[in-house]
Amino acid sequence: MTNTPDAEVQSYVLEEQIGFLLRKAYQRNSNIFLTLVPGNLTTMQFSIMRQIAVGGPISQNKLGRSVAMDGATTKGVVDRLIARDLLTARRDPEDRRRHLLSLTPQGEALITEAVEAAARVTAETLSPLTGSEQDTLLRLLSRIT
Repeated sequence: MTNTPDAEVQSYVLEEQIGFLLRKAYQRNSNIFLTLVPGNLTTMQFSIMRQIAVGGPISQNKLGRSVAMDGATTKGVVDRLIARDLLTARRDPEDRRRHLLSLTPQGEALITEAVEAAARVTAETLSPLTGSEQDTLLRLLSRIT
């Protein structure tokens, strides 16, 4: 076996691949998010809290689906937010097997502040692009998700 990669390996330009570029863009967005959004929230915690703020009490299962997270990930995020006293869980009066998640008063205050900052995160992430380019990028990303 030689140490020289074959032609296919040599012709594959990593820096031009969608996964590589998406990961770099996500890293940029995440760094901006961590800098601007208060409360030391992760992007997943923010997503969970925002959905509850908008939709009111919700089951963990439905919440996870609404933010495109699998059940185990959703449970971990929810457990951490409950431990921080940002969420609370109570039995659903209509189905005692299910728990409904709600924001605590501290969670409500934090998500209000965080949403304002999150709008700045999007603006800063997209700032290298023109308005038209921003619209196109968001439209195209929506199509592939």
